[in-house]
Amino acid sequence: MKKLTALILAGAITLSLAACGGNNGAGSGGNGSSNGTGGNADDGKYASLDPVTLTGATSASPGAAGEQVGLLIAEKLNAITGGQLVLDYYTNGDLGDDATILRNLQNNDIQLVIAQTAPYVAFVPDTAVFDLPMVFAQYDAATIDKVLNGDSEFNQKLGESFNNAGMQLMGILQGATFRLTTANRDLSSLSDFNGMLIRTMENNNHMAFWKALGAQPSPMTWSDVYFALQSRNIEAEENAADTIVGANLHEVQDYLACTNHILYANVISMNKDAWDSLDPLYQEALEQAIREALAEIGAELANIDAENKTTLCENSGSNNMTLIEYDNDFFAEVLALPAVQDLYKNIDDQVNGLGTILQNELAG
Repeated sequence: MKKLTALILAGAITLSLAACGGNNGAGSGGNGSSNGTGGNADDGKYASLDPVTLTGATSASPGAAGEQVGLLIAEKLNAITGGQLVLDYYTNGDLGDDATILRNLQNNDIQLVIAQTAPYVAFVPDTAVFDLPMVFAQYDAATIDKVLNGDSEFNQKLGESFNNAGMQLMGILQGATFRLTTANRDLSSLSDFNGMLIRTMENNNHMAFWKALGAQPSPMTWSDVYFALQSRNIEAEENAADTIVGANLHEVQDYLACTNHILYANVISMNKDAWDSLDPLYQEALEQAIREALAEIGAELANIDAENKTTLCENSGSNNMTLIEYDNDFFAEVLALPAVQDLYKNIDDQVNGLGTILQNELAG
């Protein structure tokens, strides 16, 4: 009932970005977050504009990057505009899972969504480029950010793909941290992956990668994963370190393997009509809030990643996990697998050569 009430409210308060009057910033259910106290807005700059409330959503759990960056955007937006442009941000899946909130983004029932890359593929097929395994593993955050958020051919073409899907690409949060693998078996060598039953997202490219390693991928709703691991119905899963901590998976998993197979990236997007309907001053304010939030949270992601790994492997009492790290020979062995090379070609074909553009621009 909580989710249904929140979603009905979300659609009611923001449809077509009409003037909304005052807003105290507290979402009516869930974790809607903003505050109408104002901040350091330029005097008079926004006073002549109608107040607008945007509904934002993420499925990210408490403490995860997708939650934190959205909350910071809401805080900054409120400060910049003096409470004239408000982002009411719902976290922890309060407005639905990734597929639901992205569908509602396309319908303009939700105006802004923050989600990891995999769920976007069903809506913006070219985001499958992020499924290229280990493509970012050798690069630092600044190099990656220049390609994903800078004045690059990759950013331009990806933005066009979002527009074609009725969305506006607003930015991509990353800090050169990655999705990791947790398991109940030692994964020190490539052969150790053989036959391992691993939970993945509903993503054909992710599943093809795990099959190439000899594992048995099994898509599963995230809410079912802890109990499936606890009952040993599955042996492993893959996720970012903050998500693993938030779900207490150290209680039911023994090993934390730094496979670094997928960049831990959170994509910020808006409904295209909602974006186009904003006054240019509001557009500038939102871009500023997002830019500043990406810089602040992005700079902390490496530290957060390291702290979460420490939490899982050193500070969990009797449930400490064993950390497994790999050298370049392991990654080279994976990338040399014929099935992985075939996957690279297949993904590049899926995204009309965008994978080649990405690799060329990363390499400089």
